[in-house]
Amino acid sequence: MKIALIGPTYPYRGGISHYTTLLFRHLKNRHRTLFITFSRQYPKLLFPGKTDRDPSEEKIREAGALRLIDSMNPFTWVNAAFRIIRNKTDLVILPWWVSFWAPQFWTISVLVKYLSKARILYLCHNVVEHESSRVDRFLTRMALSTGDFYIVHSKEERRRLLDMFPEARVRTSPHPTYEVFNFKPFDSKKAKEECGLKGNVILFFGFVREYKGLRYLIEALPKILSEIDVTLLVAGEFWKDKEEYLRLIKEKGLESDVVVVDKYVPNEEIGNYFSATDLVVQPYISATGSGVIQTAFGFNKPVIATMVGSLPEMVEDGKTGFLVSPRDSDALAKAIVRFFREKRSEEFAHHIREERYRFSWQRMVETIESFYDVKRIRPGI
Repeated sequence: MKIALIGPTYPYRGGISHYTTLLFRHLKNRHRTLFITFSRQYPKLLFPGKTDRDPSEEKIREAGALRLIDSMNPFTWVNAAFRIIRNKTDLVILPWWVSFWAPQFWTISVLVKYLSKARILYLCHNVVEHESSRVDRFLTRMALSTGDFYIVHSKEERRRLLDMFPEARVRTSPHPTYEVFNFKPFDSKKAKEECGLKGNVILFFGFVREYKGLRYLIEALPKILSEIDVTLLVAGEFWKDKEEYLRLIKEKGLESDVVVVDKYVPNEEIGNYFSATDLVVQPYISATGSGVIQTAFGFNKPVIATMVGSLPEMVEDGKTGFLVSPRDSDALAKAIVRFFREKRSEEFAHHIREERYRFSWQRMVETIESFYDVKRIRPGI
């Protein structure tokens, strides 16, 4: 099958860039895959972080990406569409995560559909983005209306998509595991020393945004410390309100119990942070998928997560971690204390290893193929 994959890759940073690059790596092993990426992703004024460029020395990239699309230049969108048409592509895969890409992806999809026989598959990380407005939802509907097929990562996202398009042909497939950050063998004790940590360590990882619920984990910490000794490691770039979190830490008297690393963590450092921790905690208020859970599983690290979005479909309660209600600091504290008191680390790690295929890139490729009779190259029933 001839596939065209569109999306970010190195030098752009972040989970979507990693995801798209790894998907290309696995698709091209089985199909003739054209990878079209961006010459410019976001204008500086619209990007909330410090930069959208990846500072990593250990780069996650694949040869062959064509940097054709400038997000602010419609002529490049048309050029990309005609490159796909000339390639006689069977299937175009577009990642969907934010409404900024609606005009670009709509333009490309419409041209490709009307001037070729290619079908459009939207791989929805978020059907509707976090903290969305009416304009965001309008743009989302506009872009996704051009799709022939859809893949989502959770039952909740499937429901959202079908609410929007009741006749949509949609498959649900879990977010694959990120094992790519295992650049070398990591020793837990040495990793803790390098991070200036010791004893029990819990990790909150990734961009700090309100919907990720960090404040509830901070509020849980005094309750945890009354039962066991633990250090909270917060590793990720604060997009806003950093001072509010620091003030909360100070108000709770937790300055010596919380280590804050306010930066985008480069690829080569990710292994150290996850190896230094005993438990990853995701106290999200709302969620769709989570690359953080799949990064944790790539290091065989258990996860405590809230019962929102796809998180309950990724973390099996009592086997690969614990699930708690969102916005509930008491429940978070009890689950964290229980994990350490019952010494569940090895048991949970064993179950995580048993889940390898369910969260594999092979399964994701097979889900993509399931829309097509690959031998005859026509849409499947």
